[in-house]
Amino acid sequence: MSVTGRHDGSTTTATPTAPRLVLASARGRTVLDGGWWPRSWDAAAELPGLVLALVERHGRIRHLMLNIRAWDSQPHRMTVGRDVVRIGWFDTLDPAVLVANTVRDVQVDLLVVPPTAPAEAAEWAMATAADPSNRRRAPDILATALTAPPEGSRPPVLTSSR
Repeated sequence: MSVTGRHDGSTTTATPTAPRLVLASARGRTVLDGGWWPRSWDAAAELPGLVLALVERHGRIRHLMLNIRAWDSQPHRMTVGRDVVRIGWFDTLDPAVLVANTVRDVQVDLLVVPPTAPAEAAEWAMATAADPSNRRRAPDILATALTAPPEGSRPPVLTSSR
């Protein structure tokens, strides 16, 4: 993937990778709208593919919010396709959460699974976050997933959005 940094704090990507993403089948009164398992903490490499997948489901994305301490790079703008997405970095946002806002003011809250998480734990966490009956918050889902969830607690495996 070729990523080009520019002096204005934005990045452009030519070929984003397909994200490991599970989205809830429908929006409703849920805690989270799905889960995402990036391959690294490099925002410039990981976010373009995520944005494209979210655009397919929710329409154009105008703003992302992430925890500043979790990520290795912190671009402030990113060109994805023909759109420029603003990126806000916050100390107060939990590292296990990413918030995306669409141009129609729809907020999409995603669980962020650490890239180093074991595959089984990551898949369980993403499926749990996308489960419409889930009432747990992102840090609680990760804590359970990374400390071996009890047998029988695994939600059904959901299909990816792509």
